[in-house]
Amino acid sequence: MLPTRIFPLGENAATIEFGNDISEPLNDAAVNLAEYFETRRFPGFVEAVPAIASVTIFYNLHEVRDSLPENKTAFEFVKELVETAGANIADKLRVNSRIVEIPVSFREEYALDLRFIAENSGLSVDEVISIFLSKLYRVYMLGFLPGFAYMGIVDERIAVPRRASPRLVVPKGSVGIAGQQTGIYPNESPGGWQIIGRTALELITLGEASPCFFHPGDTVRFVDTATDRPIDRGGNHKRHSFF
Repeated sequence: MLPTRIFPLGENAATIEFGNDISEPLNDAAVNLAEYFETRRFPGFVEAVPAIASVTIFYNLHEVRDSLPENKTAFEFVKELVETAGANIADKLRVNSRIVEIPVSFREEYALDLRFIAENSGLSVDEVISIFLSKLYRVYMLGFLPGFAYMGIVDERIAVPRRASPRLVVPKGSVGIAGQQTGIYPNESPGGWQIIGRTALELITLGEASPCFFHPGDTVRFVDTATDRPIDRGGNHKRHSFF
């Protein structure tokens, strides 16, 4: 899939858009292009950050310029690399996706907005939980907080808008819903998502080469801790009792 638009983001970055929708093909293209540049770094390259349907490539302006003729800008150079890369990888690469299971407790003291979600959806609390657990969710991007994964797509029957008044404190591990997306607060933070439950899984490990638990392209399955089901962390099945 080729980009629909490439434009500078200040002097030190270029953004590549593939579209405006939340869709797996567009996200595949964004993640694949980011991985392409992470493994084929050009002089001055800093990092490639995928979003839902776009990638931003950050670079050191002066280092890029030092390797170019005077009549070419750093953005023009990066744009040409992107266009070449897009032609080479379009529809050829598949996102490397892990399947991970996330344990969630839906106990009342953790599920701060579960009753509201049920009332808003015209469903019982048990029906909301069942619908939420029945789907697999894709990690489309990381953002907002370090390690916060934007996942989707939430079943339209339980999709609810953000809170009209955000909370000043959302507890660490809270699992929330906002429209078609779900996500987990990796640390205590202000936030306006509707909280359906909580996990005790650590989503940030400082000091690691890859400190974030989630990666764009991952497939996530939520499981109810009350069922004591095994949890998959990259292929190793273990039983955890978090709550």
